[in-house]
Amino acid sequence: MLKSATRALPILCALLILLGSADLRVVQTQATPDGGAGTTSAADFADRVGLYLTSYAFDRPDIIDGMLAAADEGWINAVVVNVKNMHGEVTFGSSVALAQEIRASTGRLDLAAVVANLHEAGLYVIARQVLFYDPLLAGHLGLAEAWVPANEVVAQEYNLAIAEEVAATGVDEIQFDYIRYADEGDLQVGYDARYDVIAGFLEQAQSRIGGRVTISVDIFGRVMWAWNTRQIDPIGQSLETMAPHVDLISPMLYPSHYNEDIYYNDPYRTVADALASGMERVDTPFRPFLQAFDLKLPAEMSLSAYIEAQIQAAEDLGADGYLFWHPACEYGALYDVFRHRAGTTP
Repeated sequence: MLKSATRALPILCALLILLGSADLRVVQTQATPDGGAGTTSAADFADRVGLYLTSYAFDRPDIIDGMLAAADEGWINAVVVNVKNMHGEVTFGSSVALAQEIRASTGRLDLAAVVANLHEAGLYVIARQVLFYDPLLAGHLGLAEAWVPANEVVAQEYNLAIAEEVAATGVDEIQFDYIRYADEGDLQVGYDARYDVIAGFLEQAQSRIGGRVTISVDIFGRVMWAWNTRQIDPIGQSLETMAPHVDLISPMLYPSHYNEDIYYNDPYRTVADALASGMERVDTPFRPFLQAFDLKLPAEMSLSAYIEAQIQAAEDLGADGYLFWHPACEYGALYDVFRHRAGTTP
């Protein structure tokens, strides 16, 4: 059994629902995630199927036991572990001076031990690191909001130092989330500098940790659509500018976050159309995040059926595996899908 690596009381994660602009077709927002960053071969990360876990989940035997049982059954082979979250917390004992100065280092996880235990269970370990949404760092820098501009040198160096520290713990992959500017402002021309900044950060990460770990990024699902090539989105995410510096891209294709009826009422179409659009633009492998929570389900569709439709779309389109997001890490409905697919439904 995976040993608990925390002493904190378990809490539920908060799900942030940020409404997107409806000015252009297919606009989606984030809940809360052409190759060559490292030396990892495509075969090393192809077809990974994994779950997202908060650091608090490791104090929940029910969550951990369920995850390990799913691994034992061969249903999953990867786990996404929060190493820096959207509260600005570094969930392990960081030795980065700034993390200690702003009291971001919680020591909640013995990360090296967690990684070793997950590896012993046969799981591929993905470390999720939130970047530029950082209330603790923002407060330290005297900013009024929780967002730190991605071009802030202190924020870039801070996150790169943490990534290097995480890479040294033995994780297989570092997944950058909130690798963007705040989702505010109109969709319009004039954001070229923001796209350059995001690509520049990834280029630095590629130089400092590429080859030691796989590098991936979480992106808004809307980035997959063709209008994104115009680089008119204030968040500064673009497939063409990000892909050369990463090994994998994880678009967050949560159907509930789309404004269009044809998408939030059709989870298969949401995932299939987004992946088809993205795959036409870059060759970098896509491993999408799929929705495992029950927000805005279509009438008369169960959560299990909703999840199954997304999985089928990802497989039909040839995605390099897929990951599941539930803000409270409660994956009972997902496990029902796995049982049904394995023909072991009671």
